[in-house]
Amino acid sequence: MDKMQTSTSTSRSEAKPSSAEKPRSRRGFARMDRAEVRALASRGGKAAHEQGTAHEFTSEEARAAGRKGGLASHKSRDSKP
Repeated sequence: MDKMQTSTSTSRSEAKPSSAEKPRSRRGFARMDRAEVRALASRGGKAAHEQGTAHEFTSEEARAAGRKGGLASHKSRDSKP
C-alpha cells in the first residue's frame, strides 16, 4: 500500500503546476496596441469635453497639486538628519 500512496501523491503534484509557473496572459488594454489604446483614450477625453463633464485645472489648482506631489515624493529626504 505504501507504493500506491506514494505514486498517487507524486502524480498529483506533477499534474498540477503551481501558479508561479503559469505564464500570465495579457488581457484588456494590455493586449491592445499602444497606439490603439492612445486613440481610444483620446476619443474618451474629447467626448468628456463635449459633454462638459471633463475637469480642467486652474493654474492655482495645478500649482497646489504639483506642490503636494513634490512634498510626497521627497518625504524621505526631509526625515533624514
